[in-house]
Amino acid sequence: MANPYEVEHNIKDAPKRRSRRPDMSSFFSQLSQVETSSPSHHNPHAQPTPVDVEAAFSLLRAQYETLRQDLPSGGNSTVLDNLLSEIEHLMDAPPTEVKGVPQSYLDELERVPKKALKKTDTCPICTEPFLDDELPLVVELPCHSSHRFDLECVGPWLRLNGTCPLDRKDLMMKKEIPKAADDDEEEFDDMYA
Repeated sequence: MANPYEVEHNIKDAPKRRSRRPDMSSFFSQLSQVETSSPSHHNPHAQPTPVDVEAAFSLLRAQYETLRQDLPSGGNSTVLDNLLSEIEHLMDAPPTEVKGVPQSYLDELERVPKKALKKTDTCPICTEPFLDDELPLVVELPCHSSHRFDLECVGPWLRLNGTCPLDRKDLMMKKEIPKAADDDEEEFDDMYA
C-alpha cells in the first residue's frame, strides 16, 4: 500500500530490475573474519580456523551455484564447473590461511572500457555478455590480455584463492627484477681514507 505522500505526488514504484548477481554480503563478512592481512586484526599471529575458512569457501560455492542455475539458455560454463570442483577440493581440506589477493589489488586491476568490448565478449564464469550490463565493470587480469571477467564474478574468487580462474597463475607472484651487473672494480671515493 502506498503512503499518502506517494499518492498525492503520483509517485509510482519503479519496476524492479532482475539482479545479475546474488547478494554477497555474507561472503564478505565471513572473509573479513578469515583474512589476516587486513589492519583490523590486532594479533598478527592469529590464524583463522579451518571451519571459518571452509565457511568462506562454502559461501563462494553458493554464489557460483546460483550463477550456474541462472546461466543463459544454452549456456555452458566449463570455467564455472572447474571453479566449483576446485572449491569442493579446498573445502575437503581447508587451507590454514587465505591465499587470496587483498582488496587493494582488485581496486588496481586494469579496467576494460566499454568501448573496447565487443557484442560477443562474455564473462568466462557467468557466460553473460559484458554489454548486457548497462554499466559493465570488466577487469583484465595481468596474466594474459584476453583474461577478462566481470569484477563481481572474479573478485570473490581472487579474494579467496589469488589465482587466475583460466590458467591458475598466481597473481601475487612478483616478477623477478633482473640484477644489475656487478662491477668488479669499486668506485673510488676520495672522501674516505
